Amino acid sequence: MKVAIIDYGMGNLRSVEKAFHKVGMGGAFITDDPAAVASADKAVLPGDGAFDSTMLSLRRSGVDDIVLEFIASGRPFLGICVGMQVLLTSSEEGDPDARGLDVVPGRVHRFPHQPGLKIPQIGWNTLNFVPDSPLGVDLPGQNSAEGGPMAYFLHSYYCAPDNPADIAATTEYGVPFCSALHRDNVWATQFHPEKSGPVGLAILRNFARL
Repeated sequence: MKVAIIDYGMGNLRSVEKAFHKVGMGGAFITDDPAAVASADKAVLPGDGAFDSTMLSLRRSGVDDIVLEFIASGRPFLGICVGMQVLLTSSEEGDPDARGLDVVPGRVHRFPHQPGLKIPQIGWNTLNFVPDSPLGVDLPGQNSAEGGPMAYFLHSYYCAPDNPADIAATTEYGVPFCSALHRDNVWATQFHPEKSGPVGLAILRNFARL
């Protein structure tokens, strides 16, 4: 099975590739070749940085069309961090005219200022998956008395899908927010599964099984 990790000049590509290999997905590979993405069974869009600069890079490289075409094919697609945020319609971050891919209707918001709350959120936090979510199956710590499985976050903005049915998991950081989403064949995580130890590897394994 081939998993295309889409290279558009940004994102934590090698760590994502290594994490897929670690869960037995030796067919995961990094590529900026549209033909290679088109021939893959699954695709992943990692991301680091700001929403507007990411969208600019996607459009300059033509990767925005590659992503939309892959999603339209119905094959499983995974966005990670900013790769999740650009799936939404728009964002409060950066250029106010910057538009996302609009795969999932909604907007990306900045965390509100609250005393004692550091922005960006950097570190580990709890995931609360909706019942029967395929990504949330059999995660380490799921039945823990400490509150559940934890993942690694690094972000100042969070996704707010228009339709609550698109929310696959929530997390609390001053406010409850969408930490994973799911719409049809599209999945995405605000956290970094490739940096989240056994929990993150289990999530990537669950995605590989979709």
